[in-house]
Amino acid sequence: MREQGLAFSGQTASWVSAPFGVGKRGSKQKQNLNPKDPPRSDPLDLRERNLSDCRTAEDNFSNRGTSPLKPEQMLLHAEVTVGLVDAKPISDNTNMKKRKSSLSGMDGCENSSRSPGEQVKMVGCAEEQHTQSPQRMEEEEMTCEPLRTTTVSRFLSGAVLSPKKRKLVLHIDLNNTILVSDSVTKQDPSAALNYYLSTVTWGKLSHTGEWQWVSESPSLHPPCQGAVSFYSQYGRNTKFTETPLGRQFRDLHRHHLKLLEWQGQPHPWLSIKGEQTRHYHLVLPAFFYLLESLHREGREFAVIFRTFGTDLPQVLQAVSCALEGQHPSFPALGGISLPVDLRSGRIRCSKKNVVLTHGSEQLSSNDGCRKMYAYFSSREGLCGFQDHFEWWAKKNYSSQGGKPIWIDPQDPRVQHICIDDNIRLTDSDTIVHPQIFLGQGSDCPQTTPTSELYDICLVQTDLLEAIADVNYFCHCIRRCEENYESYLSRAGACT
Repeated sequence: MREQGLAFSGQTASWVSAPFGVGKRGSKQKQNLNPKDPPRSDPLDLRERNLSDCRTAEDNFSNRGTSPLKPEQMLLHAEVTVGLVDAKPISDNTNMKKRKSSLSGMDGCENSSRSPGEQVKMVGCAEEQHTQSPQRMEEEEMTCEPLRTTTVSRFLSGAVLSPKKRKLVLHIDLNNTILVSDSVTKQDPSAALNYYLSTVTWGKLSHTGEWQWVSESPSLHPPCQGAVSFYSQYGRNTKFTETPLGRQFRDLHRHHLKLLEWQGQPHPWLSIKGEQTRHYHLVLPAFFYLLESLHREGREFAVIFRTFGTDLPQVLQAVSCALEGQHPSFPALGGISLPVDLRSGRIRCSKKNVVLTHGSEQLSSNDGCRKMYAYFSSREGLCGFQDHFEWWAKKNYSSQGGKPIWIDPQDPRVQHICIDDNIRLTDSDTIVHPQIFLGQGSDCPQTTPTSELYDICLVQTDLLEAIADVNYFCHCIRRCEENYESYLSRAGACT
């Protein structure tokens, strides 16, 4: 496969001063792809070829209104505009402020690679003219879903606050969530990290066509209206920090790559070979620390890997080795009785149903969505499913085609949490399809806005923090549990 390189000889980057805000990471605004290139094997690469999808970060601001809602203002009732409830739109540690844990020990890393001759140009974000994005195609929704999206507060009268800790069912993505590599695109950790950095660094084009950075610090959300990620503007680049425009993030790349290095003798499953004979962690240590912590706390939990890619067999085998005590950094995992199902399941979607296959088991939403919920809720240990990328692409990469997840607020025993780097605040550009049951015993769930479940049941992975902080996933789970209880409590008070 041939990656699209960028040639920026003679170009200099300029900076735009702007306050931080909340928005979404836009998808393709400008395509820098050669139509003669062979088809790409990475499912997400196919998304880059959707030339009709020309949205910018501004779309999210136009959809969400002119002023962001504050958590204390979000009373849950049907008339309130959909927003975040008891949930911060970003990590407590990152994105709206400069990173601390990720940049510890780095002396001005963002500026250290900038040549003395580079000019810093300061303009306001408001000076940029914005255009409205085209509307996405509307298609039929899957069976068992009404033809509209609703706020979950409409049907939470039976929501149950749990007097004890619920069982956690964790739906966890692989690439750019617990994996910093890609076997399909042959990306080693250095290339994968470069690609990720290009998706969380923000700028815009000036009136003269010059790229201008609007922030020196990576963030999950656009720092101002009109900002687009470098990836959205120029496409995939696995050598992002080696380009003239991206070199100011080179030290950030080196720092996190160093944190990923495997110490000691390489392991055939737990480590992965990178550049210059170095070896790196295949699965982030933060994930293994999560398993260790949940076990230590005596929690009941299950992990369900959900991916569009093909790394599932390798990851399941690696986790199995770790739970056999083979991970030198987490020897205590060998004492945990946690079964790992090495078989890769499949989830396939259509406008008629969702079909789940795992070994000899097969389940269809035609038999009732409640059965799908019960199946995932009853999982034990670790298992994995390959979700349906083609369906997501057919639905224009919106929530309607995303990975299905069923949630029952009336269930006092279980909380489902999905962690994925492609979760977005805007439903037209997100990777998960959250569906919530209307009431006690109901078998007809309704699609719910991503923003209503953000940091409650849906977590957008901050890969840099996941690399830098071994407690990252523990913090994510704790925040979701706290927000879920508050969410149900407020919902009950409004019914």
